[in-house]
Amino acid sequence: MTATVQPALDGSIPAPTKTRTQRQAEDYETWLAEVRPRFIDAAATGRVFTCYEIADAHDLPAPPNPQAHWGRLMTLLREEGYVRTAGWACSDRPTAHHSGVRTWKGTAAARRAAA
Repeated sequence: MTATVQPALDGSIPAPTKTRTQRQAEDYETWLAEVRPRFIDAAATGRVFTCYEIADAHDLPAPPNPQAHWGRLMTLLREEGYVRTAGWACSDRPTAHHSGVRTWKGTAAARRAAA
């Protein structure tokens, strides 16, 4: 069965909508090597951000275990001195239903490292 497209009232055919599929990394180390530089760059700006904002802006893959690995990434970056906690915000992730999520801010050390 093929899907039919409903024309608009003026008779024009709307452009097809693109569905976005998110890649998922095969293993943690490969995923970490791809996403870590993007988060370090975000920290170097000194602005407040959420994990989803950075992942969405750079079309980053999902980790093998999303429930654990996003938090582990941010813990590593905090322990290395790149980020600190900045508070809480409502998530922009479509599947999160505006749940509360941690926000992060780059440290002065992260800004110096980028210079």
